[in-house]
Amino acid sequence: MKILAFDSSSKALSVALLEDDQLMAETRLNVKKNHSISLMPTIDFLMDQVDWQPSDLERIAVAQGPGSYTGLRVAVATAKTLAYSLSIDLVAVSSLYALTDIGAMGLLIPIMDARRQHVYVGFYDNGKAVEPEQYASFEEVLSHLQGQKQVTFVGEVSQFQEQIKAALPSAVIVETLPSAALIGRTGRTLPAVDVHAFVPNYLKRVEAEENWLKTHNEGDTSSYIKRV
Repeated sequence: MKILAFDSSSKALSVALLEDDQLMAETRLNVKKNHSISLMPTIDFLMDQVDWQPSDLERIAVAQGPGSYTGLRVAVATAKTLAYSLSIDLVAVSSLYALTDIGAMGLLIPIMDARRQHVYVGFYDNGKAVEPEQYASFEEVLSHLQGQKQVTFVGEVSQFQEQIKAALPSAVIVETLPSAALIGRTGRTLPAVDVHAFVPNYLKRVEAEENWLKTHNEGDTSSYIKRV
């Protein structure tokens, strides 16, 4: 099975081509650029390198979120368009799980900076999610992990290192980039999603909706989008 996998949910962009479990090509760009401009040229470049045509692809695997609103919309729109136009399967993998491509014992905690001392966070043990992914303050995450013997933080960890060391001195801290290869390998055996119904997993409301809800009831059925 020939798979195109990609992740544009953060500052980094990761694109990979796989044939079954074999990685054919992969690019990771840790540069803050507009992914809407760089994603398709990166895909085209890798396809040229392995001499594949669009018609060779059999599955699209995409990072569904959480992450940057703009980055997720770019990834999901691109994935849906390709899957629909090529009449192939689309599968979704967590953007947080895409940060866990390291060998580590114990609890693996991928985090993405959600600004204002908040993060998107996952909890994985031996490649399996042991708790639901969350949007939470980093202080709450550290408090929740008190008492854990083996903890490894991965992902966007650089600005949280001092807090981690103070709260969990024995924790391991490894900065990682998203791995499209891991997304592709994981997505190879996942069930396909409905292309038309597929949406990003933001984990939190967009800022415009949060601001609108400050002056409206949660149960208000009118659309905030019409008012911003």
